[in-house]
Parts: sequence; C-alpha cells; structure tokens
Amino acid sequence: MKRAVVIAFTFLVTATSAAAAKAGQPVAEAGRETEYVVLYKEGVNAADARGAVQAAGGRILKENGTVGLATVSTTDPGFTSLLRGSALIEGVARNRSVGSVPDNAPMSDGAVRKALGAEAFEEPGRGERGAPSAARRRKPAPQAEPLSELQWDMKQIGATVDGSYKYEQGDPEVLVAILDTGVDGSHPDIAPNFNRELSRNFTVDIPVDADGEEVDGPCEEEPDRSCDDPADVDEDGHGTHVASALAAPINGLGIAGVAPKVSIVNLRVGSDVGYFFLQPSVDALTYAADIGVDVANMSFYTDPWLSNCTGNPSDSPEERLEQTTIRRAMQRALDYAHARGVTLITAIGNQAVDLTKDYVDRSSPNFVRVPGEKPHSRTITPDCDIMPVEGNHVIRVSATGVSERKSFGSNYGDGSTDLAAPGGDTYDTPDNTRDTTRATLAAYPKALAVARGELNPDGTPNVARVVRDCDGAVCAYYQYDQGTSMASPRAAGVAALIVSEHGHQDRKHGGKTLNPDVVEAMLKTTATRKDCPTPAAYTYTRHLPNGTTVTDTHLCEGNRFRNGFYGYGIVNALRAVR
Repeated sequence: MKRAVVIAFTFLVTATSAAAAKAGQPVAEAGRETEYVVLYKEGVNAADARGAVQAAGGRILKENGTVGLATVSTTDPGFTSLLRGSALIEGVARNRSVGSVPDNAPMSDGAVRKALGAEAFEEPGRGERGAPSAARRRKPAPQAEPLSELQWDMKQIGATVDGSYKYEQGDPEVLVAILDTGVDGSHPDIAPNFNRELSRNFTVDIPVDADGEEVDGPCEEEPDRSCDDPADVDEDGHGTHVASALAAPINGLGIAGVAPKVSIVNLRVGSDVGYFFLQPSVDALTYAADIGVDVANMSFYTDPWLSNCTGNPSDSPEERLEQTTIRRAMQRALDYAHARGVTLITAIGNQAVDLTKDYVDRSSPNFVRVPGEKPHSRTITPDCDIMPVEGNHVIRVSATGVSERKSFGSNYGDGSTDLAAPGGDTYDTPDNTRDTTRATLAAYPKALAVARGELNPDGTPNVARVVRDCDGAVCAYYQYDQGTSMASPRAAGVAALIVSEHGHQDRKHGGKTLNPDVVEAMLKTTATRKDCPTPAAYTYTRHLPNGTTVTDTHLCEGNRFRNGFYGYGIVNALRAVR
C-alpha cells in the first residue's frame, strides 16, 4: 500500500460554523472559495438534492449520479449549516480551499514530464472493449525474461515459464484496472498490454496544501499549465510498478508479470505524491464497472483518516460524522462495482499492526485542508474501518518476503487477512541485515529516474534500487520496492488468470467475465496453505544500516486453513490455472 496515500476531505454534516469554532474545529473563511464533497441520501431524486445544494449557496462542479456524490464549490462559510438536517443530504465533506499557486513555487519530485509524448487527455466516458482477439492457442512455454532470475516473487507463486505461463498467460480481453498514481503507458515493458482507449485520469494534481506547503508542485501540463495529466502518465512510480508486476508482457525485455497477456486499464485516482481523494476514487470504481473491468487493484487507502471510526472518544462529533460518511460513500462504490462483475483486490496496509486488535494511530488527519490543521493521537478499535481495505466485497492481501514469512511491515489479523502474496521485505535475510534485492522488482518510469538523479550520463543506474535492461536500442528501467502495495497486484494477476481460464462470454461488454465471488473462492481454494510460525508470536529482528537493532513481535492467530498472517494461503498462479 502506498506509504503516503491519503484522501483530502473533512466531513462536516451537522456542525454549524459557530459550533465548530467552539469545538476547536477549523471553519471556512467568509468569502474564501472552498470545495466540498456532498453525499446524497440513497434513493432521493438527484435533481432535488442538487436543488438543496444550490439553495445553500453551493455550485456543483462534478457529480457521480451512480453513487450520489457531488463536488461542490462555495464562498459561504455557513454552507454546512444550511444543509444540516436536510432529508436529501447524508454528508458534507470539506475538500480544500481554492487558491493560486505562486509562479516561483519549486518543482516537486513528482512534477516530472515524461520523456516521450503522450496522447491528449480524453474526458471520462463509457468506452468499448474493442474488437475480439483471434482465438487463443496453447503454445510452448516461452523463454525466460532477461531479469527473471531477480523475480523471486514470481517463483514463489508459480508464475514462471515452467509454471503458469505454460498453461495460461491471460486473455487480452480480460481488463485489469489499476487504481493508483497512474501508469507509464509508454514504458517498453507495459506498452504492449496498455489499453490507452479505456484509460482515464480522474484526479488533478495538488500544487500546495492549505498552509501553503508544496504537495505536488506547480501544475505544468501544457499549453495552459493544467493540473490534469494525461491518462498514460505516472509521476510517482507507484502505479507503474503495480501495473508491471501484474501484467508486464513476455517480450524478451526485463521482467514478466503474473498475467503477461491481460490488458491494463489505467484509472488514475492518486496525485503525483499519492493523495487519493474520495470523488476520484468513487468515480473510477463506477467507471470500471460500467466498461466491464474484470479485476481492479487498489493499493491505497482513503484518508485523511488512516481508519474511519464512528464513535472514537478522541474524535469530535464532527470528525466521527466525517469518518462515517467516508465509509458509506466508498461502500456504495464498492457495492456497485462488485454487483457488475469487478473482482476487488486491495493491499491490507503497511502499519505492521493486527487489524483485529486495538492500535494507536498518530497520523490522522494527514492532509492540511484548512490552515493549521494537525493530526492527533487516537486508539483505533476493531470496529473502525480502513477504506476501501476493510469494505465489503474486498479481498485483502498481506505481504510475504523471500522466505515466505509475513513481511515485517504488513498488517495482519485473523479474519482481516484473506490471502498473502509476495510483497518483499529487505530484512528477510539470514543475518537480518538490509538487502535491496529482497524487495520486488517491477517497471519504473525513466523520466523519474532521470529527475531523481538515479542515472549516469550513459543511462546506467547509479543506485542499487534501479535496474536497466536493453533489447537492442530499446532500454527499460525497473525499481525494487516493497510493501503490501506490491503484494496486491500479484494476487490480482492470479485473479486475472482465473477469469482468463474459467470465465465465460460477457454479453454486455464483450470479452470474458466471471462472478467475483467465484473468483474469490478459486483464489482461496488454490492458494498454498501456510501455517503460523512456531512459536506463533514471531519476533522480527532488524539490524539497521545506522547500527541500531530493532525488534518487534507479531502474534499469528488461526490455523493452517486460515490465519492472521496468510489468510487462506499464498496465492498460486499455477494451481489456479491447472
């Protein structure tokens, strides 16, 4: 899961400006344009709800009629008060203040243009799957990719030339959506499987936060310095890594993904540095359902709250209502996608905590939406939910290291973990010291490597985490990364293989489809069972580069059939298609 992935909303449903000020909550300034996200009550007439918003002084900028979610702009600090108690409105969310960006604002690490050009951005809309491909024929297993020996992760799950590739490499008509920071669609080891026609960008970059601190940096998309990037760009690298791990083709270059012939659909919902807003996330999920996406990978969580609680005593009444609304809005989108055939797979998270037990969160809210806003410490109880991770119909994936032990940073919990997959752990070594190659290797945008100073003048990498492979004049770059964000797409790749092998004709969209509940059952029944360690209270030891030794103990509860570290087991590509 992305380390700094957040959603920038404050939900203020019942609090008046005066009450909020009395409670110490930040309020909108009179005359300052502020964006909100408004959740309509289910079943109400959308026109009536829009009327209520407009009567309260709001101007609707964007609306998702499927879920009943609208982005609204207003200069009235009493906007939430006017909507309070409306029979048409379920929640109101502060998005962010709207302001200008100084021309001399420094360029962020993520504000890097691609070295190669990109097609003009197309507005989101209903797409078509495209012409059916020729009938597939089983072929002899291909030769291993040049960097396959570095892919310990694929060996762990049987996604190799002697394993699943021999029987099923995926169907191009199976669509896998990457809900992330974007996908570098021109990367040589992604481009063959990249569906540019259906890919969309649902978000905009955030130049600065409410305190004026740089977030993504100035908007630079020419010709008018737009904050809307094209739908084949990734200025963070996270989404490109995820897409490549799932579906890098077998083409004699670099690596291969779990399902090297399925189609990648980039549904960008995260900003350059990884802030995920509610409206883009909801819009992407409903769009995925409407175009016939088969599998959606979601290696993120929506914030500003790491976990959303309804009655946490450390939160104000307004904050509790905010978190309740986050859960309801995201769940509506998850329900919609699941009901229309989308298998939903997500990273379980990287806080190294048991989600079935109490733990402390000191990071929330972690985006400055109004001046001076700060996170506060609070105890998270099991009735709180990370979204979309702990939503209904979502398959949660923990991470394993090269030895198959649960990765240190991976969240866990008996009843919370559904499956495990390779995500990497650089301290999973015999002497518990750091080894970069114990992370996972996948595609990396060259533009980022250049901008971050990771390449020599001749194009060779100058840092251990970046690897280059060339096929003649064509060179591609890859990076080592670790986390449950890396585990999730490897499980999603196996899900895509299951749809490819066992799916039936999708009469509505073309291609193949398979009930998500069937896909989930097959993922679990074909996974490699993995018991808890002995003793079940496993102590991680890490000898850090600065000479410090750190230990931490995680308790694995459950049995071989299902437990808190591995769920129903480590996904297995070979068993899923045999």
